[in-house]
Amino acid sequence: MAVERTFIIVKPSGFERNLTGEVLRRFEQRGLRLRGLKVLKVSTKLAKEHYDEHKDRPFFGELIEGLTRSPVTAAVLEGESAIAVARATIGATDPIASAPGTIRGDFAIELAENIVHGSDSPKSAKREIALWFDKAELTKA
Repeated sequence: MAVERTFIIVKPSGFERNLTGEVLRRFEQRGLRLRGLKVLKVSTKLAKEHYDEHKDRPFFGELIEGLTRSPVTAAVLEGESAIAVARATIGATDPIASAPGTIRGDFAIELAENIVHGSDSPKSAKREIALWFDKAELTKA
């Protein structure tokens, strides 16, 4: 197993429900360490860059509206197999298919309001971290 970094967003649906602390706590309980953390109101430009892979899909506008409607918490987590650990902790994209005990399984019931985003691959994590954080905003250890 390798130490890696992953990117997480507590989306507006999680932020508005005051779930940020609980979401981050679950990752920390799994052994992942925070290496970057900030609260921000996402610009339309950043949201479009983040969801660029979906730009030709019919739901693209809904993704942008959902991510920009209120603040989010963006985080970089580090640890052994961080991407896989975070994805398992988050649960399936569709909350209805998420197991109890996962973030989405415990806190969400709508696909459009699924609480949290997590990088799905090392390539995505690298791209998303660079998009949302300057290197100076990240700690080493």
